[in-house]
Formats: sequence, structure tokens, C-alpha cells
Amino acid sequence: MTVAPAIARNRARPADVEAHLTACAQSFTPPLGERRAIPDYAAKLAARAERFEAWDGPTLIGLVAVYCNDPARIAAFVTNVSVVPTRTGIGLGRRLLAAAITHARDLGFARMALSVDRRAAALRLYRGLGFTDDGRDGDTLHLRLDLRTPCPGAGAASQQRDREARP
Repeated sequence: MTVAPAIARNRARPADVEAHLTACAQSFTPPLGERRAIPDYAAKLAARAERFEAWDGPTLIGLVAVYCNDPARIAAFVTNVSVVPTRTGIGLGRRLLAAAITHARDLGFARMALSVDRRAAALRLYRGLGFTDDGRDGDTLHLRLDLRTPCPGAGAASQQRDREARP
């Protein structure tokens, strides 16, 4: 029997984030280490981002990181969505991103934004949560989600899942 991952917010230390990003690096398109120095990026996320985390015991297995530092509360920016390869396909990314969306909405943000490679497998997740195109830069798609309206399928069951996803 597999135990459900524990969900937390802002529990991870920089070393936890770095280990997680290193484990997930090849899952990004292109691989994360080709675009950023992972230790520096991990330290930045730990210091500046709101982090929605899934834990299996002492191991960080899922991470959504969002910058919620816009004083005008216009846009929260999703900078990372990652789940270790051995735990993909079980809804962790969706659960963590739903918690981040709820958090940004509760803080009064008008929208959530993210950028993703057009070839990334995560596009299906983002579109399923209601993100729409907001521009393109070569292979990079810019997506947005209006937080002033309910997410697609935000009936009672969906709203209950959002409440349960809150850390």
C-alpha cells in the first residue's frame, strides 16, 4: 500500500529544492540545467517564491513555485512545476498547481501567468486548469489564467478538491 504524499507550503529548505530540481532536471523541455544553474535557482525559489510541496517522508517529490510579489496584485507568476519522474501521472502536479491557484486567488491576484516550451508535456495540465495563450516567443508559450472567474469544471466536486489541496 502506498501512502499518499504529504502536502505542505514553504517547508522545503534550499537543499531540498536543489535535490528535487536535480532529480527532475531531465523532465524539463529543454533540460533545466541547460537553462539555469540549479543551485542558484533553488536558492532563489526557497527565498522568494511561495512553494506548494508534496513530500514522501523526508523527500520532496513535487513542487510548484509561484512569485506572488506584485504589489498591485495584477499577476502571480508560476516559475516551476515539477514532480519526480517516479511519481508522475498520479495527479500531484495538478493538486499542487490547484493549491497555488487558490492561494493566488485568495490573495486577490487578477491573473496567474507562466511560460512553457511549446513541446512540454505539462501543456495538457495547464490547459486542463484553464490556462489560455497569451503570446509566443519562439518555442516559448506564455499562458495566463484569469483568477476572477472559476476554473473550468469548478462545480462542487472541483471546489472540494481545491479545498482539500490547500496545505
